[in-house]
Amino acid sequence: MALKRSPRSILIDLAVTSFLALAIFGVMVGLRTETVPGGLELQPQWMSALLLVAAAVGGRAILLLTVWNRPEGAPSLIPAAVREGAGSAISRVGKVFGPALLVFALLLPFLPFTDRYILDLSILVLTYVMLGWGLNIVVGLAGLLDLGYVAFYAVGAYSYALLALHFGWSFWLCLPVAGILAAFWGIILGFPVLRLRGDYLAIVTLAFGEIIRVVLLNWYWFTGGPDGLSGIPRPSFFGIEFSRGEGGFADAFGLEYSSLHRIIFLYFLILALALLTNYVTMRLRRLPIGRAWEALREDEIACRSLGLNTTSVKLTAFATGAMFGGFAGAFFATRQGFISPESFTFIESALILAIVVLGGMGSQIGVVIASVALIGGFEVFREAEDYRMLIFGLAMVLIMIWRPRGLIATRAPSIFLREKKAVSGSLVAQGEGH
Repeated sequence: MALKRSPRSILIDLAVTSFLALAIFGVMVGLRTETVPGGLELQPQWMSALLLVAAAVGGRAILLLTVWNRPEGAPSLIPAAVREGAGSAISRVGKVFGPALLVFALLLPFLPFTDRYILDLSILVLTYVMLGWGLNIVVGLAGLLDLGYVAFYAVGAYSYALLALHFGWSFWLCLPVAGILAAFWGIILGFPVLRLRGDYLAIVTLAFGEIIRVVLLNWYWFTGGPDGLSGIPRPSFFGIEFSRGEGGFADAFGLEYSSLHRIIFLYFLILALALLTNYVTMRLRRLPIGRAWEALREDEIACRSLGLNTTSVKLTAFATGAMFGGFAGAFFATRQGFISPESFTFIESALILAIVVLGGMGSQIGVVIASVALIGGFEVFREAEDYRMLIFGLAMVLIMIWRPRGLIATRAPSIFLREKKAVSGSLVAQGEGH
């Protein structure tokens, strides 16, 4: 059996890859040379760049010689039975893992090994879980590729910060307003892209996210520009501040003062917001609008031919997903106490989209697993800061080869027709929802 590509084309591919990798990594590590009496002297950064180039070329060679260049008719690297069996096992574990993970999340602040670092990391993971669930409505359920989701995150954060700083509104009053404003911007984004699909939709949403970031960066007198906004008020426990002394949270409940009280409160606050996002999403999936999203995802032309208003379906998907992004942005602003445009770059949108795709588009528990793996994994490989993006890129490539639809792929519709029984010689189809 002949290979798909000749050895010569493979060598040319690897040569081009090496030149491109050297150019990209050279800019990243800051390659330079210095002239000395004996000639040119290479700087130490060259070794790091050459190691990165070797890793990129080696990975490309492995893919070219195995996955992308297998002979015609050759069996898959991973047998279908093994791949499907592993996928079924992951799906079954996910169903049990969900309730167990919820119990663990509720008990985490009170476990003996929990400290400030673990709580901060857990808050960060839950924030990305909430963002992943919000984007899952747009990408996983409605099938609309959105690369500018961070724009709604930024709108929610700046809405809360500006209202709290200039009007003195409390967090509980600003939270729904931030969500409503983000949903409004979701509708504004939805109108120009009603006729777009696929790559064109992705390009326009990416441009929208960059427009929001550039506006925040240049509208200095309103948003603070690159200096950002500082002194953002912290949330209170129904009017009780987490301060030391009389009238504070510890004094009101007869507890010894601890700075962890506010962190634990923020942890349960983002946990409640994330669970609210999950509950609303699951309820919407079983309503007509949820089934319309799934119909749009599967085939927009068939969806339109059935009489569904695709304009309304798309706008509701964008608005609902943006609303939860606005909620997460408001929480981010009150937790940090400081925000700037640098917090809302394209890499944030890419990370949230990676969480949705890696976990499995349409899967709620898959988003949780992917968030823990990606955000927690970044912390595990913090010591290898120069190479952790390379490590995670390679890991995601391998996972996408193994599970192209994500770790937990659930594209089964929320309601379907199934032949159930025969009456008078004819089959009767009965609707089954799950």
